[in-house]
Amino acid sequence: MTAALRVVVADDHVPFRDRVRDALVDAGIDVVGEAGDAGDAHALTIASAPDAVLLDVHMPGGGIRAARRIAAEAPDVAVVMLTQSDDDDDLFDSIRAGAAGYVLKNVDPAALPGALRRAIAGEAAMTPRLVARVLDEFRNPRQRLFARGSAAAARLSAREWDVMTMLADGRSTDEVAAALFLSPTTVRVHVSSVLKKLQVKDRESAFALLRQAPARRAG
Repeated sequence: MTAALRVVVADDHVPFRDRVRDALVDAGIDVVGEAGDAGDAHALTIASAPDAVLLDVHMPGGGIRAARRIAAEAPDVAVVMLTQSDDDDDLFDSIRAGAAGYVLKNVDPAALPGALRRAIAGEAAMTPRLVARVLDEFRNPRQRLFARGSAAAARLSAREWDVMTMLADGRSTDEVAAALFLSPTTVRVHVSSVLKKLQVKDRESAFALLRQAPARRAG
């Protein structure tokens, strides 16, 4: 007999977490731990070594932060994010953090076991619409202005990445604001955040860092 899949469920909204747990148990999945914040989710996952962990994106402590830690310390655990929002920042930041799946909370809980099994099997555990958005992100010619795998790029949020690629493409602050449905002030705030993260004084210095190709590993 095949052993049941072992899963940790982390979400600070207890009624929702209960529904998720019940759906997984009904599908024959062993829920080996439940958490309400990022710290407990990380600790439970490391301690129990499950096949997968479901993480609420916006739970206390940050689900994406927990995903990044788990992916680094327990790479064999499939990380699947749960969220109420299909915001691009959350989607792309989750993928950069190492998530193997991204599921909206309005999904039928009965669909979660299938999503987990796909993630564990190495498949994309997300809706076709979200897959299309991910593909579009990587196909966009503007993205080739920068080296996505560079250490500098890894520090940026998805929105900061969008802002900087558009600015590097020659768009003005007002044009970037209009394209991303932001105010010009918000665009400038994103730029300031990028300069601080990259520890540079101006946009051109930031562009130069973001264009640097990632170093190749020896061997």
